[in-house]
Amino acid sequence: MHPQNAARNQQALQSDCCRLAPKYGVTLKEMPEVGFAGAEWIPFYVAFAEPRDIWEARKFIQEHATEKLSLEKVARAVAINPTHLSEKFKQVTGIKFVDYVARVRFERARKLLEDVNLRISEIAFAVGFQSLSQFNRLFKKFARRSPREYRALHLMRRTRY
Repeated sequence: MHPQNAARNQQALQSDCCRLAPKYGVTLKEMPEVGFAGAEWIPFYVAFAEPRDIWEARKFIQEHATEKLSLEKVARAVAINPTHLSEKFKQVTGIKFVDYVARVRFERARKLLEDVNLRISEIAFAVGFQSLSQFNRLFKKFARRSPREYRALHLMRRTRY
């Protein structure tokens, strides 16, 4: 198949996926893949479906990560049974609900730690952790170092370059 024909076929597939996805309650994520077209490898994008309720749950978590979040609160927001949400979330994302919330908060905290004018305790509460000890424990789990060590290492790297 000629590369232009492969590209046209891929565009048609993406168009069909985008048109049909809402009908079946899924959202689409594009992920770069490589495909074989005739005698050469060409890059293209393949659409992967994610159930709409999981997408809405992840979006809600992103938007409300600084608030006190519970499985029940997120389930209410996306109109799904909490037990079903928990099971489906793990099945679709490969990560438990509570670990996903913690990871979202960790990523935000990691970025804020680059600002030396913010105290670590301020950052912990600003990103949604309920206690400083919970923040320190989870930060160390994800970064393999304490927030203070992470900040010091980041500052050393920044001043070196």
